[in-house]
Amino acid sequence: MEQQTTDDKEVKAEEKAEETAEKTVASDETTEVAEEVNEVEKLQNELAEEKKKLMYLAADFENTKRRLQKEKENMAKFGSESILSDLIKVVDNLDRTMMALDGKDDPATKNIVVGIQMVHKQFIDTLGNHGLTKIESIGKEFDPNFHEAMGEEEKEGVEAGTIINVFEEAYSLNGRLLRAAKVIVSK
Repeated sequence: MEQQTTDDKEVKAEEKAEETAEKTVASDETTEVAEEVNEVEKLQNELAEEKKKLMYLAADFENTKRRLQKEKENMAKFGSESILSDLIKVVDNLDRTMMALDGKDDPATKNIVVGIQMVHKQFIDTLGNHGLTKIESIGKEFDPNFHEAMGEEEKEGVEAGTIINVFEEAYSLNGRLLRAAKVIVSK
């Protein structure tokens, strides 16, 4: 009987050892699973942050693309602004030449005036093809956005603030004011 008790004790000790080993293995597996879960959560958070950064970059890229497209369109519309501004001065000189020669009775002078008028019209049409538009001012109400007042004069039958004379015409390029008109306004 003593041997049976010893055997029982040994069996119980072995069972206990096996249980402890199983618990240790289970505990190790639980720890490993918990560590893997923590690692997965950490990776998911990093992925979410990277997705967020990617979304910001995509939005920034789209904004940059739109801005560059708008700049490209503006360059096409207004890129010739500098040269057209200079060419307006040539138109002014042609206008002055025609005014100086107008009213001369000499047939040769009349032919020169007709030739200058033809060149002037062709020049204005060509500038118009590139977006330049003359802004009419005579008889219009003075607008500081489009006119620069050079002086005031009394004129009967004309309402105060009305443009009665133009020294230089106003021009716009594709809807944007290129040069304001220099005008005389009625008092």
